[in-house]
Amino acid sequence: MPQRVGKAGNIKYALSGDEAFIAAVDPGEIFVVECAINVNDGTIRALGQQLVESDVTLPYVNGATGPIEVRGAKAGDMLRLDIIDMELDRLGFTALWPGIGMFPDWVRRKEFGIQTRVVAVENGHVLWSEHVKLPVRPMIGVAGVAPVHGAVLTVDNGPHGGNLDVQEITSGNSVFFRVNKDGAHLFLGDCHAIQGDGEANGMGAIEIAANLTVKVSLDKAPARLNHPRIETPTHICTLGCARPLEDAMRIAFEEMINWLEDDWKIPASEAYMLLGQIAEARCTQVVNPKYTYICKVNKALLAGYHG
Repeated sequence: MPQRVGKAGNIKYALSGDEAFIAAVDPGEIFVVECAINVNDGTIRALGQQLVESDVTLPYVNGATGPIEVRGAKAGDMLRLDIIDMELDRLGFTALWPGIGMFPDWVRRKEFGIQTRVVAVENGHVLWSEHVKLPVRPMIGVAGVAPVHGAVLTVDNGPHGGNLDVQEITSGNSVFFRVNKDGAHLFLGDCHAIQGDGEANGMGAIEIAANLTVKVSLDKAPARLNHPRIETPTHICTLGCARPLEDAMRIAFEEMINWLEDDWKIPASEAYMLLGQIAEARCTQVVNPKYTYICKVNKALLAGYHG
């Protein structure tokens, strides 16, 4: 049986290299990580439930299970996280919360007030209403390692990962992080049953607890691995985290140009022009302290280049 890293007592609200490890894994080891729902574990109990202000204490949301030590990981390595499976809980929720979302009335904190929709998740669907079923698209919202220095709250993100909220961080895909601290200090949490681009209403996904089956491995980090990368069976993907939104886009595209130049030997100027034709790009969330943008390239289109 694979090692199981439990969530009880192990949920953190910042990614840090200064916390004691809660578990240790070896490169190549498959293990299971229990992840709590993004608000207080156990808060969501029943269909029809409405959250109240005391149920959520900002910024202590998006709790992540960790830190998990990756044995042998050294600063300057690259951590590869392979996501093998996501087992979702049976109840999830989304909510409107004053001050959070695309249209925050930040002075009065008024908007629509607190509204909650608790949903059942079963047979591969989110039961949105009596007549509407949404096919699940499970994803991990928070994934990352210790930052270079200090701690970064789990509501935020950056070069170390964190609250990325990218739909491609899901089963069958791999995520790559630069290791900043020995042991890597891996954190995982804030899982979603489904999330639309932009995560527009703040608590905008179907937030849900989940058990993740994952594997880690180590390699030497590419010189220009500055933000997390993702690889799917069909695409390579780069991420940018910044405000304003155009800076997040620029970072994602710059990271892709670097990757194409380093691994496919495409001169940067040509890679830049090529992205003008083939890039698949979008904003995945605009509700965190820093926005997330993804740039994707279909690997089949690179077959004519030889790295």
